Amino acid sequence: MRKIAGLILAGILGFALPSSAQTPAQAPAHPKASMAPKVGTAAKTGTVPARAYDRALLRPALLKEKAPETFQVKFETTRGDFTMTVTRAWAPIGADRFYNLVKHHFYDNMVVFRAVPGFVVQFGISSYPPVAAAWSNANINDDPVKQSNQRGYVTYAKTDSPNTRSTQIFISFKDNSFLDSKGFAPFAVVDPTGMKVVEMLYDQYGDQPTGEQDQIASGGKAYLDKKYPKLDVIKHATLVGGAAVPPAKPAAAPKTVPAAQKPQ
Repeated sequence: MRKIAGLILAGILGFALPSSAQTPAQAPAHPKASMAPKVGTAAKTGTVPARAYDRALLRPALLKEKAPETFQVKFETTRGDFTMTVTRAWAPIGADRFYNLVKHHFYDNMVVFRAVPGFVVQFGISSYPPVAAAWSNANINDDPVKQSNQRGYVTYAKTDSPNTRSTQIFISFKDNSFLDSKGFAPFAVVDPTGMKVVEMLYDQYGDQPTGEQDQIASGGKAYLDKKYPKLDVIKHATLVGGAAVPPAKPAAAPKTVPAAQKPQ
């Protein structure tokens, strides 16, 4: 279930990455058997009723609608709103998956569990354990990389293995073009105004929650609310129509990054 964009300790994924080459990656797709709730069961936390999510999300294989050639998604968060513009030609398989997820409100009430200053912000683990379990093996094939992972561009997290994209996505805070050769294919971009909101998402936990993705998947939002109460939440992610003009160039990154916040 874990999909990690960044430097990960060998103990988390079972392999080491050089500190000079941070790589968005997904850890094993399965939550631990003892932790994974059965599809269709209610979350044991008792804080959110099963009806809070679209039950179509329990059957990923049926969500295969083709996306428009371009469309926009508005994210309403606890820090403000931002909009992504998706261009299907950039990564058709990824765009189709994202379109179906948003259409069925997969990203609603979702915690943004990872924000690393100067690198990426990442989310995509459902707040509802039955939904997280349903999508744990619902991977899609890779798209060829047609756009570079620049500031503001949106890409799926994955492992070093082929065809391991699922539901987790990340937004680059800076030029992460080194990811292009590793198969990370951007499918959308956040507008300049929206990037100002993205950069305000709570980042003081850093990568700490990233190593707990199995627990997040099995415990849902209640787990994060209890252990990481300051994390921001995506209240709604909604389709808002196609882009009338080509995607705007993302806002320029800050000229300097405090030394303590630079990626390792």
